[in-house]
Amino acid sequence: MPTQGMPEFARPNRAGDLTPFLRILLSGRTLDEAAAQAAFEEIASGHSTEAEMGAFLALMATRMPTVDEIVGAAKVMRANVARVPCTTDPRDVVDTAGTGGAPKTFNVSTLAAVVAAASGAKVAKHGNRSRTGRGSAEVLEKLGVDVNASLEIQAQCLDEASICFCFAIHHHPAARHVLPVRRALGVPTLFNLLGPLTNPAGAGRQVMGVYAGHFVRPIAESLVRLGASHAVVLHSDDGLDEISIAAPTRIAEVRNGEVTEWSIDPRRLGLERADPAELAPHSLEEAATLFVNILTGEERGARRAMVLVNAAAALYVGGIADSIETGIGIAAESIDFGKALATFELLREKSNGR
Repeated sequence: MPTQGMPEFARPNRAGDLTPFLRILLSGRTLDEAAAQAAFEEIASGHSTEAEMGAFLALMATRMPTVDEIVGAAKVMRANVARVPCTTDPRDVVDTAGTGGAPKTFNVSTLAAVVAAASGAKVAKHGNRSRTGRGSAEVLEKLGVDVNASLEIQAQCLDEASICFCFAIHHHPAARHVLPVRRALGVPTLFNLLGPLTNPAGAGRQVMGVYAGHFVRPIAESLVRLGASHAVVLHSDDGLDEISIAAPTRIAEVRNGEVTEWSIDPRRLGLERADPAELAPHSLEEAATLFVNILTGEERGARRAMVLVNAAAALYVGGIADSIETGIGIAAESIDFGKALATFELLREKSNGR
């Protein structure tokens, strides 16, 4: 029986209550930026129930999120991130983190980050563990990088090695409350898009791959409103959240407050082509060996080509190269002259406090 005088489904106001936002979504409407921000602030507070969070995220996942919803949520994530206290202007820091959720190849974005740092960019590589067991955190840890380094050590790595690794699990206290819900749902949610939009060093320059092509334009428009300095949002025609060497890659470029769209065809770049599925290592040990072989220059085939073009994109948004074509040559020199390997070794040293 409902409480006398109170409608059947009414409830007293309480901390973390997502009911007002659920009603909006259940009516078929979308959230404006202020409402999205308010909803995610409730989630970040830790007072929302798992049932409410699950319903909220599931309803959001039934359609494309709007730019208002992405921006409102990202602002909450950014306000709650554990910040890396680097001395570099965040507007000049580069990140190569993508959404994940696409077919797995190898550690392209992490290798691209190292090569870009060796070529003159300042890179705060945001990353996590992977469902494959050989994601950025696992491979770097296997190779001796302290992925659990303190914020101060991360800042030192960025300042002195030009690259740091920001392990996502240590930087997003606002997201920990919803983690069990995301795992239980087992489907992509808005949080998959928010991680790359919440770099712990405040990176204003990004190469952000997304797991589905329909996110390319909305994420680019969101980055404009979030104040990105220069970014490219991308998805390849063969389904990757990286620039592919087997198929054209669609790109939305954010620069000077505007979005322009174009594409990269690997045939026009003269890169060695291969099926990305054939490039994937089969174990953590194999992934770590491949990582080192690319940095030493021992690996000269299609895997190297894929790293070069993705590093070139990081150099382009980082202002080191005036085009991706130019960036490929700069990236190749960084490997061939030993700078990429030296940068990685310095990262490993500094991350361990030496």
